[in-house]
Amino acid sequence: MTSRITIAALAAAGLACAVSARAQNGPPPPPSWTPPAAGQPVESRPANAKAQTPAFPQQTRAPFHPSGVAFEAQTVVDGLEHPWGLAFLPDGRMLVTEKQGRLRIVGTDGKLSVPVGGLPSVDARQGGGLMDVGVDPDFAQNGQVYWCYSEPLGDGSSATVARARLARKGGANRLEDLKIVFRSVPTTDSVRSFGCRIAFARDKTLFIAMGDRDFDQFRPLVQRLDTDIGKVVRINRDGSIPRDNPYLKTPGARPELWAVGVRNVLGAAIDPATGDLWTHENGPRGGDELNRVQGGKNYGWPVISYGAEYSGAAIDGGATQKEGMEQPVYYWDPVIAPSGMAFYDGDLFPAWKGSLFIGSLRERRLERLELKDGRVVGEEPLLYDGGERIRDVRQGPDGALYLLTDADRSRLIRLAPKP
Repeated sequence: MTSRITIAALAAAGLACAVSARAQNGPPPPPSWTPPAAGQPVESRPANAKAQTPAFPQQTRAPFHPSGVAFEAQTVVDGLEHPWGLAFLPDGRMLVTEKQGRLRIVGTDGKLSVPVGGLPSVDARQGGGLMDVGVDPDFAQNGQVYWCYSEPLGDGSSATVARARLARKGGANRLEDLKIVFRSVPTTDSVRSFGCRIAFARDKTLFIAMGDRDFDQFRPLVQRLDTDIGKVVRINRDGSIPRDNPYLKTPGARPELWAVGVRNVLGAAIDPATGDLWTHENGPRGGDELNRVQGGKNYGWPVISYGAEYSGAAIDGGATQKEGMEQPVYYWDPVIAPSGMAFYDGDLFPAWKGSLFIGSLRERRLERLELKDGRVVGEEPLLYDGGERIRDVRQGPDGALYLLTDADRSRLIRLAPKP
């Protein structure tokens, strides 16, 4: 398998270049949504794939479960430019990435720093740029920060994860001793669907969720074990491979692979109760998925999928189930374009304990999912009148929820109980 693959080369072989309607049309205007009666499905619009049926009850269109929680949305910082990722330092300060390649620090007093120095250049076209950010579990000892970005490599790019030590010199913050710990294979000239969410496991290994690069020509690579396209990978923090990775003894497989068959993961979180990795991915026209990702499992894309192509045609024959491939825990049809995700286990909102929060770019709201025995049993949209795309969701050390909106002038928002 070559380490680089281009759209032009595939097109020259007779494969037309299909551009996603989602990318062409841009974000829709803020929708209007009226809460249904408790117990009725949150979603009432016609599905994009009307003939499809879920594999089990409440796999989609869960009932509305209002929590009755009164909260207020407080602006911590205004004026961010298309922020993407948010992470908390042990002292309560926040790291925020901006798509164009800037890392900012938000102080506990709400002041926004100038960009942190020492970052490498990024390819910020379309879906690329500086994306997720994470803080080493041992930051107090090593000062290490991790980030995922689209790295320009010749006339292509890679989804790359780097780490460096956050230092302060001469009154300025900068990153020092930079090291690349992961570079996805193959490099391509696609500038879409990098995925690039990261999450630290309980054992301090690092999960990195990839995208499928959003071209039909790359879809066969998602199921191949010699590429990172459409995969979740797992590495040690120094970039080495954990000895218990599931594909280590599989001939021809890349040793970093953890799970196969994902589309474009824009949310990843560790369940604090179980230690399991959960991800969600942007689907086609219908079919955004929520998955509990286990080692060695195949999550189906593009062989099975809910939803349809943007043209309205069936995806790869229209199959939604196949032996040996996992079903999503939950899916949305029509899509909500999920982005960012966090489990809530704080004490500030007792009624929300155990809930899973997911930002929505398309519907411009925050989704709260109630889980029981690994299944979604209720859904509650929040902030549905705000009209702001939600890019990231994190629980803060104070028990509040923190959100990043996505726009030319964006906000960092804190959700706190109403006095």
